[in-house]
Amino acid sequence: MENRTSTKVKEAVKVDPSHIMQVGMGFWASKTLLTAVKLELFTLLAEKPASASEIKQKLCVHDRSLYDFLDSLVALGFLNRTGLKQKAVYSNSADSDFFLDKNKLSYTGGLLEMANNRLYPFWNFLEEGLKRGTPQNEIRTGESSLFEKIYSDKDKTREFVNAMAGAQAGNFITFATQFDFSEYSTLCDIGGAGAQLSAHVAIQNPHMRCTSFDLPPVSPIALENVSKMGVADKVEVLTGDFFADAFPKVDIITMGNILHDWGLDDKKKLIGKAYDALPKGGALVVIENVIDNERRENAFGLLMSLNMLIETAEGFDFTADDFDKWARDAGFSRTYLMKLTGPSSAAIAIK
Repeated sequence: MENRTSTKVKEAVKVDPSHIMQVGMGFWASKTLLTAVKLELFTLLAEKPASASEIKQKLCVHDRSLYDFLDSLVALGFLNRTGLKQKAVYSNSADSDFFLDKNKLSYTGGLLEMANNRLYPFWNFLEEGLKRGTPQNEIRTGESSLFEKIYSDKDKTREFVNAMAGAQAGNFITFATQFDFSEYSTLCDIGGAGAQLSAHVAIQNPHMRCTSFDLPPVSPIALENVSKMGVADKVEVLTGDFFADAFPKVDIITMGNILHDWGLDDKKKLIGKAYDALPKGGALVVIENVIDNERRENAFGLLMSLNMLIETAEGFDFTADDFDKWARDAGFSRTYLMKLTGPSSAAIAIK
C-alpha cells in the first residue's frame, strides 16, 4: 500500500511553476514589445524585411543586445526570421504587420504607446491603489485629473486619442462590417475621440450618417481623421460635454470604452441619456472588454478593470449581466452581446 508521503511526492511532480514564472516575470516580454512599438520597428519592417545591421542603423540601437532583442520578438511570435545572427533577415508576423504598422488604419499600437509612456510606471503602485481605493496616475502626485491633464496638452491629447483608436481599431472595423445597419440611418458616437468608429461605419455602410461627439480639444484630430479617411461628407464632428449636454436624436448611439471610466451612478446616467435620445427600436451599442458573467475567463477585461482603479476615481469594467440590469432599469426592452475582436464585445440594448 502506498504511503501518504509517496502520494504527496507524486502530486508535487504534477505541478508546474512555468505559468507562475511566465506571469510573474511577464513585464520582461511586455516591455520588450512596448519598446519595439516605440522604436517603430514593426512599421519599418512593414516596408520590407531587413537584416539586424539594417535595423540597427535605422533604429539607432547598440550592438550589444541587438540579437537578443530581435530574437526575443521572434520567440514571442511578433517577428519572423530566416537565417541566424549575421545571416538573419527579420520580417513582421501577420498580426504585427496588420496591427502594429503605423501606416495602416488597423494600427492598434496607440494604446501600447500610451502604456509605455504613461501606464507602465503607474502600475508599480497597484498595491497602494488596492489598499486606498484611489487612482495611482498623475493624481497620485497632486497633479490634475486624468482628463484634465490630457486635454490641457495638445501632444498628450493626440497620444490619448490615438491610443483609444488603436485599442479599438479592430473592434470598430468588426462592428462596422458585422452589425446589421439596414434598419437604421443615423448614428452618434458618444465620446467619439478621433471619430474612427463613425468613419468606419460610414465607409462600410454608405447610407449611414454619423456624428462623433466629444469635448472641444479632440475635435481638430477628429476633423483630420474624417478628412483623411474620405468621409467628411458623411461624418459630422460635434463638440460638447456628454454629462452636461443632451445626446443628439439618432437611431444608434455608440460608446467605445466610455462607460468603464465612470462609477455606477454615472454609468446609469449615460445609459439613461442614451435611452432618452433613441427612438423606439433604436440601439445603444457599448463596446468594451465585457467581463464574462462567471468572472473566470476574460482576464483582460478583469485586468482592465484594475487599470480603471489606477486611472479613475470610480471606474470599473462590467459583465453582460450587469449591463442588462442597468439597461432594463433605464427602460430598454432587451440586450444581447456581439463578440468583436479578442476580449472585446459590443453590449447592445434595444429600446
